[in-house]
Amino acid sequence: SSRRLLLKTNRSTDPARQPNLPEATSPAQDQRKNTMSLEGSWPTSGGLPEPTGIKRKERDDALVDLIHQRLKVDPATEKLAPVDLRIQKFLSEHLSVVREKKPVVLPPMMSLDQYGMARTLSLPEGANTYTSPLIKSFRCHNGVLHNPVNDKRTTAGVFHVAEGGYPIAHDKKAVPLLTFSHLLDAALNPDDQTLELPFTVGSANPKKGWVKLLLRPLVCPSVPGYTSEKTMEVRFIAPGSMVANVDFVESVFGNGGEARLVENDAALDVEHWSGHTGCVILAPQMLKLKKKDVGLPHWDAATERQRRDGMAWKDPNEKYNDGKAFKICVRTHEGFFITMIADNYFGYCKKEVKTQLSFACNLTGTEEEHAGGALAFASISWGSYFHEDYRVQRPNHHFESIKKAQPYTFAEALKLLGSTVTKKPEGYAVDNKFPDVFYVPEDAIATTGTGMVTWKGGEMTLKPGCLYVHPSGYNFRLEKRLDGRGWHICGTVAEPFNYHKPATVSGGGKSEVSKLLSDMITFGTVRIDSVKKDLAYVDMILKRKYHDRFKVPQQGQEPPILSPQSTYGSIVKLLTPSDEYTDEYNDWLETIPPVIRSLVFLVKRVYKQKWGKDWKSHISVMSVDGRDGDVAYVDGQRVSVQYLRVGQEEKSMGGRSRKFQLRHDFVPASKIQTEDDISASIIVPRTALSNTNAEEVLHPSLKMTQNCELRLFQRPDDAIKRGADTRCEEDMAGDGNFMSNFEPLTGRQAEGLTQHAVKFDEFTEPMQKRLKRAAADSPTDYVVSSANFRLVNGKPTANPRYLQVRTDFGEPRARHIASVAAALRRRVPVTEAVHFPVNGVLPGRRNNPPDQLADGTPIRPLSVFNPLHYQELPELFMDLITSVTGKSPSTTGAGSEAALTKGPFNALTYVADLNSTLVGFILSGYAGFSTAAGYIGRTRVDHDISLLIPEVMCRMSEAERSVKHLIETGCLEKVEDIQLSGRAVYASRLGYRITERFVNRFLGRIFESPAEVFNSPLLRPEQQDWAMFVDGVDNLVQAQQKAAQTYIDDGSIKDACPPLKAILYCMANGKTPEGYTADSPQVRDLFKRENVLTSAWYLERLACKKRMETKRLQKGIESLKNFIKTASPADAKRIHAEDRLKAAEAEYKKVTSEQYAKSLVGTAGAEPCLEV
Repeated sequence: SSRRLLLKTNRSTDPARQPNLPEATSPAQDQRKNTMSLEGSWPTSGGLPEPTGIKRKERDDALVDLIHQRLKVDPATEKLAPVDLRIQKFLSEHLSVVREKKPVVLPPMMSLDQYGMARTLSLPEGANTYTSPLIKSFRCHNGVLHNPVNDKRTTAGVFHVAEGGYPIAHDKKAVPLLTFSHLLDAALNPDDQTLELPFTVGSANPKKGWVKLLLRPLVCPSVPGYTSEKTMEVRFIAPGSMVANVDFVESVFGNGGEARLVENDAALDVEHWSGHTGCVILAPQMLKLKKKDVGLPHWDAATERQRRDGMAWKDPNEKYNDGKAFKICVRTHEGFFITMIADNYFGYCKKEVKTQLSFACNLTGTEEEHAGGALAFASISWGSYFHEDYRVQRPNHHFESIKKAQPYTFAEALKLLGSTVTKKPEGYAVDNKFPDVFYVPEDAIATTGTGMVTWKGGEMTLKPGCLYVHPSGYNFRLEKRLDGRGWHICGTVAEPFNYHKPATVSGGGKSEVSKLLSDMITFGTVRIDSVKKDLAYVDMILKRKYHDRFKVPQQGQEPPILSPQSTYGSIVKLLTPSDEYTDEYNDWLETIPPVIRSLVFLVKRVYKQKWGKDWKSHISVMSVDGRDGDVAYVDGQRVSVQYLRVGQEEKSMGGRSRKFQLRHDFVPASKIQTEDDISASIIVPRTALSNTNAEEVLHPSLKMTQNCELRLFQRPDDAIKRGADTRCEEDMAGDGNFMSNFEPLTGRQAEGLTQHAVKFDEFTEPMQKRLKRAAADSPTDYVVSSANFRLVNGKPTANPRYLQVRTDFGEPRARHIASVAAALRRRVPVTEAVHFPVNGVLPGRRNNPPDQLADGTPIRPLSVFNPLHYQELPELFMDLITSVTGKSPSTTGAGSEAALTKGPFNALTYVADLNSTLVGFILSGYAGFSTAAGYIGRTRVDHDISLLIPEVMCRMSEAERSVKHLIETGCLEKVEDIQLSGRAVYASRLGYRITERFVNRFLGRIFESPAEVFNSPLLRPEQQDWAMFVDGVDNLVQAQQKAAQTYIDDGSIKDACPPLKAILYCMANGKTPEGYTADSPQVRDLFKRENVLTSAWYLERLACKKRMETKRLQKGIESLKNFIKTASPADAKRIHAEDRLKAAEAEYKKVTSEQYAKSLVGTAGAEPCLEV
């Protein structure tokens, strides 16, 4: 049974090993194998997949037994693990100058080396609730609910850094090392109530003590054929009453296993250890300490910075940090990072691991990014008939290249698929991993009428739930329409748009970009006012000649609207006003009623060539009470249309949702989430990678990203409206959830919800079933409803949270098909790795009109951006350096979030991060397109734009996304400075923004009337409120000046690379010390790739990377040699120590060669200012 297995893995059978150590293999190694590959399986180190039913009960029972066994063991009798010895040694040595050589001794702790132990310990064994001064916890039908005393936190003033080691950023509070030492002593000596273990509360023998967890968060992504994945080690320590926080971080980052096992000693894993060690200690008792008692000076003896940072006292009773939540860290050149947190807010815990891995990334030469992202595969509805045409053969459905596509054949596909499929006599093949995936010949035709897929010499049934793959990788499926009425064939392209949303401020849409658009779609019917008149009007439009519509006459003849040579998209463009058309033609288009336009598109969509000229007989209405109805039918079937919400009207106009009709062939893109909040990334020369999408990926260097999290701390804002967030309801209706800031409902209260039939029916089916089951069980047990947010001061919180299992883990077939389809498209054997580098960068902004904080503090406007802006690198980095944001639901304030939105999560000066990010942008040539969230002018858009823009971009080719192309074709317009009352308003900082041409051309691939979606006031927000626009631009420019000045004030500007240094001076002073402005060629040239590659400062980055990697390998080789000398033969054999040593020495030889330095050209190198 699973109980016996779990217990067995925690017993020692090897007499050469220390007592009480498990035999389990390394979860860290397991995570490396499985987490991030599209073809990977569930990462068991994160307790995934979540067991259900009897398996969950067996697992939970086994954990209870294991904990009882562990509680019998005194942690003081157990030896410290290597990671604990490293931490203890570092603290003792680093603090020796202020402790009079008194060593730091970590207290005995229970090791939580099995996933789920923390969850089990967080609630009493015999009860469903636990309450302490910091938290209220509930065991629920659908998981655990933990409500901290504060539902959300500010990040202002919480980040304290001990002096010593690296310089301290201007916006952090500098703390004397002596004070850190005093705080550490207090942190390691909590009171008995803080130490109580919730699991034992109410038992005959309640226990107190510490718990610890090993984490191995990602620092460098795995790029097959280029670099192995690298992780750091983090020891997470908490007093017993805060074990829920340990459960939280374990759920997010996974369990690194028993740290005393040699398999889990990072120092012996040279290939995968970054060489950095972190530690997080939870210590809420530090809030009670007085400034005087932790060694801070009196005000009169304090320095200017100590006074500014509050590190001095006037009254001897003043509390440290005024008794408010804070975190304090020490970090050094040796690669150690120790943090103590005086709070239990879950977000702080996750973000502190993020802060530490960001530190490790900075020292490694990779990037930790505050980013969201996904692979978006453009999809369309084929209606009732699928066949191979240009949409299948080319990269996307709207590809306009005249270049003839090279055909794909079934014979070629079978060679590429090899032994991964089984060919059937009928002429198709079945996937060996997923038997509902079929590979069909290139001449396959599918029809809903016959319910068959046919080809020359064979056929098979067209079944819902199955996937049919064309030799090009294009795949199609039979699906019920979103409105549930009828069936259609949906097709999806083989190559995705991999969009990366970095440096996105709070509320800027990091999580939203990976959500499906389907939750925002509503449905209606196609209206006909008068069958005879309306169809006659349509007929007139179909027969009209359109050759004279252009201002500049076009060569050649156009096919008729109903011709197969005329695409649906071309007809949308034909009937959409454009500045390319004559005024007379545009005026005529304006006279066409919306009802008629919709009918034209309907006829084009459903028309079959066999109808000839007799299409009217197929369009009808139903007779109702002896009169014609007003709903269109095609061959007796009622036609349904889809509408998408894009913003809301101003309150003065009613505040209604702005809804627009989608094209009849629109299907939301298929998505595989790749990022949500914490990502590690690396810049790789394109020539170093094989099997990329050479047809579309044209950047000279490529960014490869990897999600660092197993579960995502989601804030389901829309879930308060039942049925509005289907993903949240499905997740929270499942088992084993970690939830926070919801109301615990008893079974009796759940029953009350079910009795209100109309309101209850608004929930999706999964949540209805969960609440019904809870109501049928004990009336006093608890359950959480996704729509019942925690009440704070009588109002629902704006910060409900739950941990969502990464959606890509739960979609193994989708991940598999993504890899296989790309391999087929690229003509690569499916057994070889295919890469999905970033090919779109979409930072997000949180914009607002004039507003105010809860305390009445005014917030100036920021809503000066239209839906999509492009900025050249100088202007883009002015924004990224500042990262100014409007009011967000997840924080208590507004303003600058510091460079790359990482102010609260960066323990170093920001220059290191900015240098790496800027170098990556320059080398890769990625264009920064920014999306708007919140407001555009005074128009509220929430996250509608965040969701829409990826749908647009994935329907564009790489050539169409080219900035040069967009500017030349008038799809982007430059925002110019404004002269106002004798002064300049620097609106040019906004860069370029999309125009009507962009809207008509590219939104026409989604909407039937694209020009109505983004009208002129949305494209040019100054038309909504001129004064607000000017103030918003001034606000942005002033925030940029203030942000840049801090780099000059704290001296960190000296470490900025030349292009960054120039732009910082331009932001702060309007010009560089040499007198150049941001528009000067001397400044713009600093951002050119060819100039960077030959610059001395860039070559020094490459040399620094070589030195850092050499030292890392030297350190690892020394550790392995010492281990081989002292370890038992059994331990050395178990980890193949000799093989590891040989591999490390071979890598060292490679890194110290001259060729290695040349291979780094095109990478970001490493940051010289962080080198020891």
